[in-house]
Amino acid sequence: MKLPHKLKRRLGYVLYAAIFLIGITLLFLPGDYFDEGQSLCVSVLLFDMECYGCGMTRAIQHLLHFDFSKAYELNKLSFIVLPLMIYLFISSFWKFHKEEPTNNDPNLKS
Repeated sequence: MKLPHKLKRRLGYVLYAAIFLIGITLLFLPGDYFDEGQSLCVSVLLFDMECYGCGMTRAIQHLLHFDFSKAYELNKLSFIVLPLMIYLFISSFWKFHKEEPTNNDPNLKS
């Protein structure tokens, strides 16, 4: 069953709003909020070895709070990942927003 175009659009906007609100919530949490606790990385849990993604969440949280030295210490790749995530979110939202319904959609009323 295909969803009507209007419902797809509404669900899409709700999803983008939820992702945006998660990002805003991270701004209000303290910069060191995720620094304590057990690692959830499978590589650390099974093999006691850090992977390239280890510390990414903590590093991005520190980047959001402009603590660049701590972010660099936790994961150097966060300086690439955060701007890339922001760019992909904005470009994806822009593409979704500009998308026109197709003419062969049977759910559209002319």
